[in-house]
Amino acid sequence: MHGIIDFTKIVEEAWNDYDSSRLIKYVEDISAKVSTNHVYRIWFEEGGNIIGKLSYFGKYEDFVNDHKIVNALATNLTEPFENFVAKSLTKFGELYAYRYENTILDAWVVFYNPIQVGIKPPAIQSEKQIQLLAIELANFHLACHKVRNTLPQGFKQVNDDIHHLQQILETDEGKYEHRTNLDNIKKQCDLLFENMDKIGIQQKDSMPVFVDWNIGNFSVTKKFKFFSRWDYDWFRMSSRVMDFYFFSRVCSSAGDKTVFSYLIDPLMEDRFLVFLKAYHNVYPLTVSEVKFIKEAYRFFILNYVIKDGRYFFHEIYATKLQLEAHELYFPNLEKNFNEDKILKALNL
Repeated sequence: MHGIIDFTKIVEEAWNDYDSSRLIKYVEDISAKVSTNHVYRIWFEEGGNIIGKLSYFGKYEDFVNDHKIVNALATNLTEPFENFVAKSLTKFGELYAYRYENTILDAWVVFYNPIQVGIKPPAIQSEKQIQLLAIELANFHLACHKVRNTLPQGFKQVNDDIHHLQQILETDEGKYEHRTNLDNIKKQCDLLFENMDKIGIQQKDSMPVFVDWNIGNFSVTKKFKFFSRWDYDWFRMSSRVMDFYFFSRVCSSAGDKTVFSYLIDPLMEDRFLVFLKAYHNVYPLTVSEVKFIKEAYRFFILNYVIKDGRYFFHEIYATKLQLEAHELYFPNLEKNFNEDKILKALNL
């Protein structure tokens, strides 16, 4: 798509629509190279800069709604998280989003003021750092839970995303893309619904979760307190358990890697149990939430790897991850995940 569409020009059009009185000097592409999302730093003739984010996967309405929720969350969070979450720019009091449409592309742009960045967590955490991160996440979740009823409603739920995947599998394009694994994907969708019903996770308990907590998406202070958080590609309203898989990866003995897979192994590491114990001491988990860790992982693979993988990841990563989903992720989920180990560690 790069060869057909000039994304920089779209971002420039968006800014001129937002505020043409501030002239652009130049636009710098600062996108991560594993993702299809486009992030730009826009420098102005008068000095200073802002960040522009362009996206074209999912639905425009969901994109706007997610950013509205994030902005309300950022505004309503209390100390010490009142400046943790980056806010999007508004125009005339409303979140500003620019929509670009033609026969090839439906893309959307939002702007952010540059957020201050503290210390990037190390690739491999010490046990003490794991405990400090757990305490921070627990306190952040408590703060998010406290304001959940003040946020915009009408958000999409787990069921909506999986129903959408099921609809895709009935289209000619979906049947072709997933032709070798169609039955397995349908089976995994059915298992997710069945197990969620058994567990009894209530969607009314939804709160803000960011899902993707790799160490490139947040920064901390010297004392390992949360300092700033950005990148809302996978933001949603759901169970707090949705945030655990990526924190298990942050805590993992393997550490942060450039070439990555989404194996279930980090969830079963003793290092993640250290994390969960420290989290549980601050914001206790229930038995049903521990059971849901397995299904949250299944949902993550179905939604972000199978359904949206080709829109979010570059082709080489999408192909690799989708292949691994069927060869490794789903089979190992049934073989290797042991909820009793976690329940025992938390005395539940």
